[in-house]
Amino acid sequence: MAFSASIAIVVIVTVIILYSCHEISSFTTAIISLTPKQNMEILLFAKKTGSMKNKKSGGSGFGTKANNVSTTDRVRSVSGHAGSGEKPLRTAANTFDSIRLKHGKEATYDVYCFSPENDRDTFWFVGKIAVRPGTAATAQQAALAQKRLILEYAKRELRPQNFGGKFSSSLELWLAPGDSEMECVQNKPHTNLVKVIGTTASNILEDFSVKDVGYNPEIYVGDEIEKGGLRIKRDPLGKPIKPVFEVNQSM
Repeated sequence: MAFSASIAIVVIVTVIILYSCHEISSFTTAIISLTPKQNMEILLFAKKTGSMKNKKSGGSGFGTKANNVSTTDRVRSVSGHAGSGEKPLRTAANTFDSIRLKHGKEATYDVYCFSPENDRDTFWFVGKIAVRPGTAATAQQAALAQKRLILEYAKRELRPQNFGGKFSSSLELWLAPGDSEMECVQNKPHTNLVKVIGTTASNILEDFSVKDVGYNPEIYVGDEIEKGGLRIKRDPLGKPIKPVFEVNQSM
């Protein structure tokens, strides 16, 4: 019985193959008998159908591409993973140097990080930003566009004990005039800090480009690595909470 069943299967398969060959031959003959115009219409239909099958979903045309370019061109950010900020930090530092070299300190602003959940009146110096004159960029936009990069650097490389962990969600950036570190320490009135406010989605102009701004990070050396670097005391409005004092230049 098993042998007879095998023979029956072989016979059936053979018949199917012969029938298929006949159908293919008939189809081929039919194609050959079509006019050149009909053949072209079939080919065009096949290409169109194939392209529709191969087309991937999720974004189309110039709209998606423009949005991607816009996001990349307006924000300098990092993923938060270790090492992810090295390249954008290098780019930001190189851009800062270029702007600073050409336009001087007038195009720069000092940046401070405030960690209210850690200390209610201490502002830590974390570097400088530069803004290319004659562009849509402003100091506020420059800080917003690089805020994630600056905060990630400050948390990882400067003061993780003050900025990291449970303190990270409330961190703020504040700005002071460029190269005003000494005046800020002396509590000079013109060194009031200005809080960086807003979001990248709502407060960055359409024609803003992150290529027009840079960031020069603070680097701790020696005792600063353990004890911390420059920090100043300010009230909630960014004003000095202690009187002005002069530094003895002869010391």
